[in-house]
Amino acid sequence: MTARTRAGRPGRTGRTLRLGTRRSALALAQSGQVARAVTRMTGHPVELVEITTYGDVSREDLARIGGTGVFAAALREALVRGEVDLAVHSLKDLPTRQPRELVLAAIPAREDPRDVLVARDGHTLADLPRGARIGTGSPRRAAQLNAYARSRGTEFETVPVRGNIDTRMGYVTAGGLDAVVLAAAGLGRLGRAGEATDVLPAGTLLPAPGQGALAVECGADDAELIAALAPLDDPSTRIAVTAERAVLAALEAGCSAPVGALADRTRGEMRLRGVVGTTDGATLVRLSATAPVPRTADRARALGHELAAEMLAQGAAGLMADGTAPAPDRTR
Repeated sequence: MTARTRAGRPGRTGRTLRLGTRRSALALAQSGQVARAVTRMTGHPVELVEITTYGDVSREDLARIGGTGVFAAALREALVRGEVDLAVHSLKDLPTRQPRELVLAAIPAREDPRDVLVARDGHTLADLPRGARIGTGSPRRAAQLNAYARSRGTEFETVPVRGNIDTRMGYVTAGGLDAVVLAAAGLGRLGRAGEATDVLPAGTLLPAPGQGALAVECGADDAELIAALAPLDDPSTRIAVTAERAVLAALEAGCSAPVGALADRTRGEMRLRGVVGTTDGATLVRLSATAPVPRTADRARALGHELAAEMLAQGAAGLMADGTAPAPDRTR
């Protein structure tokens, strides 16, 4: 791990707070947003400490290197060693198992959890030509894109891509790809939401568990900082993402697995949807459950575990294991 302080002097809670962040433009935008909020709430200045993670330097496909924690491990190590006081993660990149030494002190209000398409010539997903080449490094996205194409009697070629947003969008501009799929929240945080040519509804492309949400993490024994960060937490977002991540945990899947989950509220109830599929889109397990909005994290986890159990009963484990096991596509 390498780290570089961008400004100010390292300090402890009550003085300058050191915030660990990845070095990408998106990570710095997210961390800067949190830093400004922390300063407004506490009056303490926050300096950004840039940290290079394994996911940033490896050029391998995320699915090949496991995905889980490749962007978070170095930040967490810096926290444990006391090199930074807090860290900001994209929640969808965090493993579901929480280290005892650390705590998710705040999960701010979530931004748009959906995926978007950035395509040449202003194409939407529905009017992409047959055989269109769509860039994505996500097996979850590939599975659902290919299932969508099959349902419409057409086909797409999903192409593994890595890199920051500019790199991935550049493949479209240069003509190597017809489109790429990105997280709406990422484009929005960079002030580039207008560059999306189509916003993909969750019924077509269910997002990753926790997508659109940030996680602010610090040491579990730093009671002063935990208390200071508490006003940044959004309880509604925390309940929703807890249910989604419980699906992922119960399926014993990592964040690069072909798993989507989304919890949303309607008329005092929470609807939790989950999907697992083969990357060729031939087979999906797609289920949903509705219950009164959970009032506690334990109840949110229970709802996620219940949905995951139903998915496993319909063959989800086989889909994640080898991508070939048969399973029905059902919605409850």
